[in-house]
Amino acid sequence: MKNRAITLKETVEELMRLSPIKIIISNNVSKSLVVKRIQIEKKERYYQAASYTATQVFHKNLDEEGVKRLCLDELGENFLQLNAWSLSEEASIKLTKKRKVFFDIKRADNKVLAKEVRNNNRKKNYILEEGQVIEPLADMGIFTAEGKVVNAMYDKYKQINRFIEIIDDELKKKIITHLNIIDFGCGKSYLTFIVYYYLTRIKKIKVNMIGLDLKEEVIKKCNEAAEKYGYDTLSFELGDINGYYAPFKVDMVITLHACDRATDFAIHNAINWGATYIFSVPCCQHELNNQIRSDEFSLMTKYGIIKERFSALITDAVRGNMLEYMGYNVNLLEFVDLSHTPKNILIRAVKNPNKQKSVKERAVEEVKRMMEEYGLSPTLYRLIVEKH
Repeated sequence: MKNRAITLKETVEELMRLSPIKIIISNNVSKSLVVKRIQIEKKERYYQAASYTATQVFHKNLDEEGVKRLCLDELGENFLQLNAWSLSEEASIKLTKKRKVFFDIKRADNKVLAKEVRNNNRKKNYILEEGQVIEPLADMGIFTAEGKVVNAMYDKYKQINRFIEIIDDELKKKIITHLNIIDFGCGKSYLTFIVYYYLTRIKKIKVNMIGLDLKEEVIKKCNEAAEKYGYDTLSFELGDINGYYAPFKVDMVITLHACDRATDFAIHNAINWGATYIFSVPCCQHELNNQIRSDEFSLMTKYGIIKERFSALITDAVRGNMLEYMGYNVNLLEFVDLSHTPKNILIRAVKNPNKQKSVKERAVEEVKRMMEEYGLSPTLYRLIVEKH
């Protein structure tokens, strides 16, 4: 089929009948376009489109119809060329400046490319594997009743596994038989149930776990769900993060998207209890955005979006350093890909009774210098300094 002029819709339909494993959309109609190239690859369950700018790449998961729509939307409007490869063919769509369409298919041995794609898509071994009947995941709509991941929920499935992996990285370093856990601001508690499942069913650890939230109706439903699942050492209570009294010696504290200063109160409580493990995904870091100012580095506060993001990064950096000051080993990790959510930093802190005094002092001095330069008064710094 050599250079046959047909409609763009016909060419895309014909292209998808080839079951392409890789598609590249290129040749911008204008150099001013932000997206310079789009690459689409066949994954195990879906296609993944990667849009490349001069400095970044943005990913989106699509089904076959989504690929068709993307190709039709981009070709002619933003790009003039598409190249695609299946296992045994190579195809191209080219548009003239007057938008006349030319389509070409030729035989090609793409075994090397197919192997490359298979290697890139090699199945990841998740802790929460498909095929397991995990009742909370089914109730959340992430798994089917048979334990298969619902296609539209695959990103959420990866997010949950990522959180579990970060916890698992620490727990596998020693033999642990029992944990007392507080989950602050648990909300609907999808993560609470999964952490409990992972610890008790997979790790075989004895657990006492309490989820805390301010919404009475949410707490009622979560307790009913825990009873339904037979999670007899998991319970939910109505209460405020600030000043909460724990009924046991706390070993681990979890917070997922506790808003603004609620994260600081949760971390402070965890420190006061001497919790060994802290896993916190902050949210809505507004406090310092309202305080930040600088004559020397006004560039960082001049533009609203830069000021907002810079303030959020400072907030979490201060939290990390204050935990270092209080004797924790701290990592700030990417929780989920930034293209899915900007709330993608997880603070992992593990208590280290042998942390050097000089390291702790340097951590708090760095915070003080930042506070002085930008006129800041972070909640966690105040809570710790006033207490200690």
